[in-house]
Amino acid sequence: MSNPPDTAAADPIPECPHCQKPMPLCICDSVTPIESRLSLLILQHPQEQDRALGTARLLARHFADAVVRVGLSWPSLSKALGRPVENAARWAVLYLGSARAADLEAEGEIVALNRKGGVADNQRAILGKLEGVVLLDGTWSQAKALWWRNPWMLKCQRVILNPAHPSRYGRLRREPRSDGLSTIEAAATIVAGLERRPDIADTLHASFERLLTRYREVQAEMPELAPKPAPKGRRDFRRRKRA
Repeated sequence: MSNPPDTAAADPIPECPHCQKPMPLCICDSVTPIESRLSLLILQHPQEQDRALGTARLLARHFADAVVRVGLSWPSLSKALGRPVENAARWAVLYLGSARAADLEAEGEIVALNRKGGVADNQRAILGKLEGVVLLDGTWSQAKALWWRNPWMLKCQRVILNPAHPSRYGRLRREPRSDGLSTIEAAATIVAGLERRPDIADTLHASFERLLTRYREVQAEMPELAPKPAPKGRRDFRRRKRA
């Protein structure tokens, strides 16, 4: 008869049903609701697997009018959102092109682009009419796949960000670009900026800081919560969302 194993298989770590994070990393009890005139649609690539440090569902917990969809493609903005949208041009989508605000010598943290990828005229008028924001959550390649598989995004207003500060991820996650942000940081920048409400950014940044602090506290004792390294040649895309 063979001897029993010295240690039993570790029990799976339970997840929070709301943020879907492992319970040791859940901070749902500290989430502060935010009232906003803008709607949020977060499209998450189905292979986005960073449960520990991803911020998409944490972001959605703050807003009553925020929707998270997991998938690759939807026939229209209305189908993705789950309700009718009269004019997709009144929705911003964070653009995945190579243009950077610094390269375009654009001013401000939020920059609307024209169809040719340049800085659009009448920035204030364009940004002031927006009703919602589409954020893409996943690695760089996953976010680009979402972009190309949803041609209805071409009807939306393309926007890029020019963040005043680097991502709070710091050494926990390397960003492929200096303007790379987590999904929750990108939302903080664009929603607070468009609504001229710095309190929104303060609330979202504080929530993100609590998540990072909790992660640092538990990672030494629970290494299984550490994000899996990305395959060679794969880059994280967190300029919004950017998960």
